Formats: sequence, C-alpha cells, structure tokens
Amino acid sequence: MLKMRLSMGGTKKRPVYKIVVADSRFPRDGRFIEKLGFFNPLLPKEKKERIGLDSERIKYWLGQGAQPTTRVARLLGENDLMPMPEKGNNPQKAIPKKDRKKGEEGSEAKPAEAPKEEAKPAEAPKEEAKPAEAPKEEENK
Repeated sequence: MLKMRLSMGGTKKRPVYKIVVADSRFPRDGRFIEKLGFFNPLLPKEKKERIGLDSERIKYWLGQGAQPTTRVARLLGENDLMPMPEKGNNPQKAIPKKDRKKGEEGSEAKPAEAPKEEAKPAEAPKEEAKPAEAPKEEENK
C-alpha cells in the first residue's frame, strides 16, 4: 500500500521532514518513491518557508490511491489540497497513566469505586467535628 508520510531529516533536536510517497512496508527514513515537499516544524506557522508542497504531484498520488498519514492529511488540509480530517478523540489521554489500568479492568472496577464515593460523604462530617473540638481544648488551657 502506498503512503504519503513524513521522512525525518535534520540534525539532533533540529528536525526537518520530507513529505514522501513510499510503500508502507519500507522504514520511515528509508527508501521512498518520490519527494512531494518538506515540513519544518521549528518555524512559526505564519512563515511560508515552514511548508513546501508540490500540489500537482500530491493530487496525482492521491488519485493513484496513496493514503496520507494523519499528520500529512492535516498539512494537506491546511493547504486546501484535500478536505481537513476530523479531529480525533482520545478520552484516555486525560486520565493519569496509573488510573488507566484500573479503567481497563472493565465493569469490576466500577462497583468497587461506588462504595468509596458513598463512604467519602460519611467521613466528611467526622473531619469537620475534629477541628471544632480542637479550639475548645485550647480555650480550656
């Protein structure tokens, strides 16, 4: 399968990407069929030098069935060469990693969490009572 993807270049901590058409079985920075443009993520979005695309060749390869990766599809969508892809939804990203594993256990974790939530309101009045007692002891002294 043909893919339109980014091939990394540049130096350490200074990446520059080529937008290439390659067979999906080839390595990321390996052999490719044709270079279609470049992408420099270090430049501000307003600068023209950030992205360079060969629009005629991109349209040709899209017509031949080459599938762009998510990042390349966004770059092409921003330059009006294809429709902008839909935004992805990853609700797991908002959950801390240690808590994600608990959520993967499935329905077993949900009943265990419910009693904890019920116990918290019962504990709250006890905590409020302790600070109220502490000032009384200080007044007696």
